[in-house]
Formats: sequence, C-alpha cells, structure tokens
Amino acid sequence: MKNLFILILLLQFGTLFAEEQLLDEVVAVVDEGIILRSELDASVNNFIGQIQAKGMQLPPKSVLEQQVLDRLIMQELQIQKADAAGVRISETEVDQALNKVASQNKITLQQMQMALENDGLNFADFRNNMLKELKTEKIRNGLANQNVKVSEHEIDLFLADNNLSQNEVHLGHILIPVATDADDAMVEKTQKKVNKLYKKLVDGKDFSQIAIKYSAGQKALDGGDLGWRASNELPTLFADQIKMMKAGEYTHPVRSASGFHIIKLIAIREPQNKMITQYHARHIMIQNTELITPAQGMEMINAINKKLQDGEDFAKIAEEKSDDVASAALGGDLGWFQLKEFGQRFADVIKRLDDNEVSSPFQSQAGWHIAQRLGVRENDVTDEFKRSQAKQAIHARKMNEEIDAWLREIRGEAFVDIRL
Repeated sequence: MKNLFILILLLQFGTLFAEEQLLDEVVAVVDEGIILRSELDASVNNFIGQIQAKGMQLPPKSVLEQQVLDRLIMQELQIQKADAAGVRISETEVDQALNKVASQNKITLQQMQMALENDGLNFADFRNNMLKELKTEKIRNGLANQNVKVSEHEIDLFLADNNLSQNEVHLGHILIPVATDADDAMVEKTQKKVNKLYKKLVDGKDFSQIAIKYSAGQKALDGGDLGWRASNELPTLFADQIKMMKAGEYTHPVRSASGFHIIKLIAIREPQNKMITQYHARHIMIQNTELITPAQGMEMINAINKKLQDGEDFAKIAEEKSDDVASAALGGDLGWFQLKEFGQRFADVIKRLDDNEVSSPFQSQAGWHIAQRLGVRENDVTDEFKRSQAKQAIHARKMNEEIDAWLREIRGEAFVDIRL
C-alpha cells in the first residue's frame, strides 16, 4: 500500500525523489538527455486512446512502444537543438495554440480542459506537450527558412509548367527508412521488406494498420494519415506520383533520400471558393515596448480616442502618433488585406465593424490599436495572387525537403542508446 501511495503521488505531481528512483527507469539515452519509462508509458497510453477513438486495431504493445519511443527520441533531439539555439516559447504563445485547438473542436478552452481531465489526462502535461511541439516547430522552421529562397525565375518556371491547380488531396503515407550510410546489401534488404508490405496491401491488408506497425513517418501512429494538403505544396516526389492516380489507389514503393515510400491517395477535392475576401482599413497603434507598459499604452490610446471623438482627423493623428512606421506615413492606411493577416484579435475587430466605422481602443500582441474599416470586397484570383500562390507552393516544398534532411542529419549524428 505504501509503494502504491508513493506511485500515485509521483504520477500526480510528476516529482522524482532520489530514494524512489526504482519506480522509474531510463528507456533511452539521447545525447545529453534521457527518456523515462513514465514518459514512454504516458505517450503510449495517449496514442492507444487516439487509435481506439478512430476505430483502428491496436498493433502489438511492443510495436507501439517502439514507434512511440522513436517519436520521443526525435522530439528530444529537436528540443535539445532548440534549447542550444536559444529558442523560447512564451506563455502567450502556448495559450494561443491551446485556444486554436479548442476552437477547431468548436469548444472553449475550459471545456477542452474538462474533457481531457474526464478522460484521465493531466491538462498540465497536455500544456507541456504543446510547448514542446511549438518549440520543435519553431526550430525546424527557423533552420529551414535560413536555407530556403524562392527566385522570380523559379516562379516563372513553376507557372509555365503548372496550371496552379487548386486541388487539395488527402494522403496516406508509409515510410521504410534507409540510413544515409547504408550499403547496397542493407538497401536491398530494406527494399525486400517494403515490397512485402506492398504485397500485403495488394492482398487487401489495411493501409493504416501497416503504417502504424511498420512506418517510420511522422504520422505513423495516425495510421500514416497526412490529412488534407494543397496539391501544389506537396514534396515533388509525392506530387509526381499522384498526378495520374485515382482516389483509393496507392503507389508502388518509391525511393527518396529518406528511404522507400508508399503513398495512398485517399481523396481529392476542389476548394469551394476561389474568391478572396479582402478588407481595407487604417489604424493607429501604440506599440508594446520595454519603456511603455500596457497600462501606459492604454492611457495613451484612450487620449487618442478622445481626440477622434472630438472630431480630429484620423489620418493626421496616425501620422503623428502611430508607432506602426509602415502605415503611419500613409495616415495609418493598411491597404487591402486578408482578414487574419494582422492576427486574430485585429481580424475579430475589423470583421465586426461596418464600413467607415471606427473601433474602440483594443489590445493585441503588438500593442494598443484604434482601427477604422474602410471597405470590403470579393477579389478574384489575379495574376499577382497566382504568383504569390506559386511562391508559397515552391517555398512549402523546399521547406519540407529541408526539414526532412535536417531531421535525418540530427538523427544520424546523435548518440542514442535504447534500453527497452
């Protein structure tokens, strides 16, 4: 009973005392870090819940443990790289991410917390996992962005060779990795393995079950489900493979630097709306700085609001008082933009205003604002927008390739001692 009570305390408070080390064990050493049995068990239980919720068959416990451990190892390596690079995630960023997840599920953050706790999950752990996800995403994207450039010539070639299809595709993915230093014998052995998996698919085996059991892809534990992707933003390998495929078909094994892939085209769809809603607005901003506290900023924006109510000219005040250097010289004019271009809070305010209506002072991450909506329009896909979309598609492809290469590199260079 005493040991059981201690175990409950450890699970509840997440504290490991020196004299109770026997209650946990190291399942992997990852460079300067470790992964504990408690971490692995918690993650395994989490994925068991997700897999069961999707109605999919669970793989053997040993297979699931290995898949989850591989994922934790990659996460630990990325966290170490992020910490070494000085990457920081604020509490506000975590809050925003959690609110976004809740919003996507059409519930409030409080309702999501209650739902998690009713399912036996610790919300503090959920929040900590979100922080880790944000940190790994920031280090991946930051490093990849340093190496990704898109030239005007690349955009010209892309548009000449591509009709900029607006299709979206829902893909499944199985990856059987090949080490960068693998010899011919190892490559041949891996190819035989992936060919056997392909034969299983041909014989009617479920794609998601094979992905959970054998794939090394980042979405393996989701049954290899990559979700919906814009077809223009897919890695070149994937885009080339699915061009002539129909929904429900999958490719023969194809080779890349990462290993062998089997790609399934689950579904394809056209976007419902090809028109873009744009808003025209102007604003006055008092920026958050180390010298101006939020309370001082509020006093300043309220004083400006009083001047506007007394009939003073919006553009003149913006030019004299606004901290947004780019728009201040234009009388605060932001031009035409898509709703969320300046953040969710700004979008919420602009959307509620009528044309020519001036908002009350409101706060965003950047500081305090007063905004005036000047107009709204539905804009067709223009040549300029097509170039923007082409640039985004090329950038996304290059980013995916850079991130994949970086993940292979840090895994190949790392000292990993698995003790399962």
